[in-house]
Amino acid sequence: MKTKRKIGKKLKFGTTKIVMNFQLEKERNEINMEIAKWILVVIYFIVALALIILALLQSKEDSGLSSTITGSSTNNFFEKNKSRTKEGKQKRWTVILSIIFAILTIVLGIIYMA
Repeated sequence: MKTKRKIGKKLKFGTTKIVMNFQLEKERNEINMEIAKWILVVIYFIVALALIILALLQSKEDSGLSSTITGSSTNNFFEKNKSRTKEGKQKRWTVILSIIFAILTIVLGIIYMA
């Protein structure tokens, strides 16, 4: 009978220890999730600010209705190498940052809904 009581106490103590470890692990995961949320929010604001700045720095490409009517030629050296120019790089980075912004919006929405 004594051995059964000792075993029962050991199991009870071991179970309490497991529950305490589980609670500590759960608290650590919650803290890590909060840190991850804040890091994503900071990245989100940086991307938003960079996207705003890039959008404001870009020049207007359309020459309007007059180029449509007159049929301006687009087959020249500048048009072929436009992606290598400053404007081309700005446009590329604007597209990249827009995609990152959209992905972060979806991820943060999912995280804050949970």
